[in-house]
Amino acid sequence: MSPPTSKRAKTRPAPVAPVATQLPSEVANEWSELAHRWQDVGAQWTKLWSDAALGTMRVMPASLPSLDIASQVPAVSIDSAAAALLTERYTRSFEELWTRATEGRTLQASAHPPADRRFSDKAWREHPYFAWLRDAYLLYGEYVRELAALAQTDDATKRRLVFVAQQYVDAISPSNFLATNPEALKRALETGGTSIAQGLSNLVSDAQRGRIAMTDESAFEVGRNLATTPGSVVYRNPLIELIQYAPTTSEVARRPLLIVPPCINKYYILDLQPENSFVRYAVGEGHTVFMVSWRNIPSELGGLTWDDYLEQGVLAALDVACEIAGGKTVNALGFCVGGTLLACALAVLAGRRETPVASTTLLATMLDFADPGDIGVYVSREGLAARMPALCGGGRIQGSELASAFASLRPNELVWNYVVGNYLKGQTPPAFDLLYWNSDSANLPGPMYVEYLRNMYLDNRLREPGALTMCGQPIELERITMPAYVLATREDHIVPWRSAYKSVDLLGGDLTFVLGDSGETRTVRVEPDKLPYGHDGLPGSVLDIAMGAGVHLDHACGGVAACSTCHVVVEEGGETCSAMLEAEEDMLDLAVGVTDKSRLGCQCIPNGKKSMRVRIPEWNRNLVAEPPH
Repeated sequence: MSPPTSKRAKTRPAPVAPVATQLPSEVANEWSELAHRWQDVGAQWTKLWSDAALGTMRVMPASLPSLDIASQVPAVSIDSAAAALLTERYTRSFEELWTRATEGRTLQASAHPPADRRFSDKAWREHPYFAWLRDAYLLYGEYVRELAALAQTDDATKRRLVFVAQQYVDAISPSNFLATNPEALKRALETGGTSIAQGLSNLVSDAQRGRIAMTDESAFEVGRNLATTPGSVVYRNPLIELIQYAPTTSEVARRPLLIVPPCINKYYILDLQPENSFVRYAVGEGHTVFMVSWRNIPSELGGLTWDDYLEQGVLAALDVACEIAGGKTVNALGFCVGGTLLACALAVLAGRRETPVASTTLLATMLDFADPGDIGVYVSREGLAARMPALCGGGRIQGSELASAFASLRPNELVWNYVVGNYLKGQTPPAFDLLYWNSDSANLPGPMYVEYLRNMYLDNRLREPGALTMCGQPIELERITMPAYVLATREDHIVPWRSAYKSVDLLGGDLTFVLGDSGETRTVRVEPDKLPYGHDGLPGSVLDIAMGAGVHLDHACGGVAACSTCHVVVEEGGETCSAMLEAEEDMLDLAVGVTDKSRLGCQCIPNGKKSMRVRIPEWNRNLVAEPPH
């Protein structure tokens, strides 16, 4: 069919002007205070390491410098006898470490975490002082982690304590302070102190913007070298703009593709640069692509709710896309929280007995929040209750707050790496389009945010049929019966892949599950010529696995699959399992809808059940994983 035009698009008479957000003075003050605390802690730890290196500290000190991050968790009880034994054991280890250092020996290389970029410079290995610093720090980190593990408290509090302990260990690394970082000291000498001056300048600049610079922001500009796929806004309401991208083929598919991106960042995550733009790729394949662009919520829209995001966001975009394309259905794709919103909207439509979506794709999306990963440590009933009066009264959650929380989940990669580079070495971070997008965050309305945290993260009610009502409809995810494609990524620190995998039990249609490599935002970007990151279409094993009766992907290791009910293991290319009908070179077909169960020794496969395709990219075949049953 010929490409549709936007002449029939609905528009609102009043344009929605973008709202510029200014950095509050209190944010700058907080940064100034943080900088002072960081310098104070650095001075304390420098003295501690130096005293130890000079031999004036021979045992573990009774009091260690602290970032006071332990105040983030309630008081917990630790068995005093166990703690004493642990301290005694590590005190001996420190003494042994000092003895080796005085004899010119350090820990064996195998004793250190592999690929720890903080200590990659040869000075950490060859210079006795810095080698001792590294070894003493790594040993102390083990002590702190084991001490936190001794806490006698409930699972949620213990998880928070373990998380805070790791944050503390990461923060006190000798690589994070000028006096104990050999690379930073060497650069200061080579530049005659210029690097230190530039580092202070970088610190001031970051304090003014309220965040740590993770990329050279001067290298990018939306519309110049980001989000350059041609398109135009065809619909606008107070919450969204809908972009339709211009076709590049003489004919296009009859059914368009609607993309719902996450609402805490800007729309162009799937349209970064031409070489990694999913949008450009989809348009080039003959799809008519529509993209939701969420509003950066100003104060006057602070009262919007989750239902508003469904009605004015996803459902409005579906209506317009269908109208412009001149058809009855679209294909829909949701990414991260955009996928959660899309799934909720589809459940609302199912309740209304409307079917405008023919297929759905969920990229790095959680529908079951039983295990939200480390981000769960920031979500508590007490914390939400304390903020509810302000949030439900029209307050907003700042995008920068959420971005900082996400970054703290990988502090060495997304915080301290840039502290060292920007401030200690006086460098400008390299240009990276993904991190530029990551810092371009958007605010959320308080009531919508409260509903999201309470219903999903705290109560996990989305997975329960009929437990939630949205837009006047009871939400039952199993009524979403169109074919679904679910992508999870192995290293995702925001949407753990095991949690994303649980969607296979909640949705009601035929489903393809794909486990990709890397993190969520890197995996979903398409670079066809570079074969990146393990999305569908790349070499790998495909397993057709029956859904229902406990039959799930249980293990994936070297092309091995197992039924999670009977644990019968099948090796690719090997003999047929009792739960399998056949094993081919690249595919294992688990029996689906088999009438003669005498052929199935495990008796796990119900008749007439739908199938699920699971792709395990070849570089993930050394992964041993056990998704929840």
